[in-house]
Amino acid sequence: MRGRGIPRRWVREEIPAPAGRGDHPAGVEFTMPYDDTATSADDERFMRAALDEAGAALDAGDVPVGAVVVYRNAIIGRGHNQRELLNDPTAHAEMPALTAAAGHLRSWRLVDCTLYVTLEPCVMCAGAVVNARLARLVYGAADPKAGACGSLFDITRDLRLNHQVPVTAGVLADDCARLLQAFFQDQRRRGKK
Repeated sequence: MRGRGIPRRWVREEIPAPAGRGDHPAGVEFTMPYDDTATSADDERFMRAALDEAGAALDAGDVPVGAVVVYRNAIIGRGHNQRELLNDPTAHAEMPALTAAAGHLRSWRLVDCTLYVTLEPCVMCAGAVVNARLARLVYGAADPKAGACGSLFDITRDLRLNHQVPVTAGVLADDCARLLQAFFQDQRRRGKK
């Protein structure tokens, strides 16, 4: 069954609803939007830019998560985790990247944009992705403890919401995960939380 409001050119395949998460009525199938212009080489190139942003967070002593927003094959927003620096629980990498992109386009609707982020977005960030009306989300490492784009929750593809965002997971996942693992190993070695 084709999802309501999804342009026909995006329809590529039927994907079953996640089982046991309560996000979709039992047995419902939905169609994921498909971006004909994205390639795996582009995804890796932009994920490397997000990894550069994660490096900036690491240099500042914060959890190394980075994000970039891409519009027409150009980066229009960048961000990295700044929770420790700003003492702000909302200063996740996605937030400044989305804010910068919205400022660049002079619109909160980022309908033709793709967000690349090194770690699967949390509930807050997944909500921002949906509210920004992004065309696509690409993330590197999955977050089984707090991920809200397929791991723990599936907010970005929840049919009860007014917008769904197609998700590509696992792009440069090993590189993204290694950076996070090294950071947390160092934190434990130092006796930090």
